[in-house]
Amino acid sequence: MIQLKDQIGVLHGFTASPKRIVSLVASQTELLFDLGLEDEIVGVTKFCVHPMHLKSTKTIVGGTKKVKFEKIKALRPDIIIANKEENTKEIVEELRQICSVWVTDIITIEDNFQMIADFGKLFNKRVEAQKWMDKIDYAYRDFQQFMSSREVQKVAYFIWANPYMVAGNNTFINELLKLNKFDNIYANREDRYPEIIVQKMRIQGDPDLILLSSEPFPFSDEHAFELGRFTHHAKTIFVDGEMFSWYGSRLLKAFDYFKVLHARV
Repeated sequence: MIQLKDQIGVLHGFTASPKRIVSLVASQTELLFDLGLEDEIVGVTKFCVHPMHLKSTKTIVGGTKKVKFEKIKALRPDIIIANKEENTKEIVEELRQICSVWVTDIITIEDNFQMIADFGKLFNKRVEAQKWMDKIDYAYRDFQQFMSSREVQKVAYFIWANPYMVAGNNTFINELLKLNKFDNIYANREDRYPEIIVQKMRIQGDPDLILLSSEPFPFSDEHAFELGRFTHHAKTIFVDGEMFSWYGSRLLKAFDYFKVLHARV
């Protein structure tokens, strides 16, 4: 008997490790694959692009905010892997009519380690999970050393336009910004992803850097030019959104990416 609490405190019980998995979050799908669970994954979202071949070998069950309940039910899953931020409470509640829904809640790097450890226990992949945690921990410590002599820079991290929206506090993105010594000028907002008035950027912090995420919005050079006009001297950089917002095993690649990024700033 397996009894574990997920990251929102719900207790789950299984007589054996779940064998049929539906994953509703792209980064968690990637982690499940990296833990050696490809054969157990039966359903993924249209956003699950790593590894790419899963979209052609597994059943697509919709997106993160709009899932196809009947498709999921037909897959006869033992467990559905969701996330507090990516999937709404209403979706999770409805999915619980099908089977257990394991909900993750990732804000810090420590939360990420907890998720990997939980998956190791849930799916009888403890050895694989520990290997990934060890590799990420080593890279994490190495990156902290890399950053130790670098100066803090003020940033605004944009995720959307029309209206303009940024990453705020209590987000995994903000945690990784802090790790990079990027002082988020919008970390004092109550909303996690606040809508902002770009004309007020100077008085709201006047960043040194404007970071334009590659996802979920396709920013263009025109956006970069427009935003730059509302700061005194900010440098605008297009960044890989997966490296700042994907948790799980992706974090290992993120540390190397950040080193390259700092060479550009």
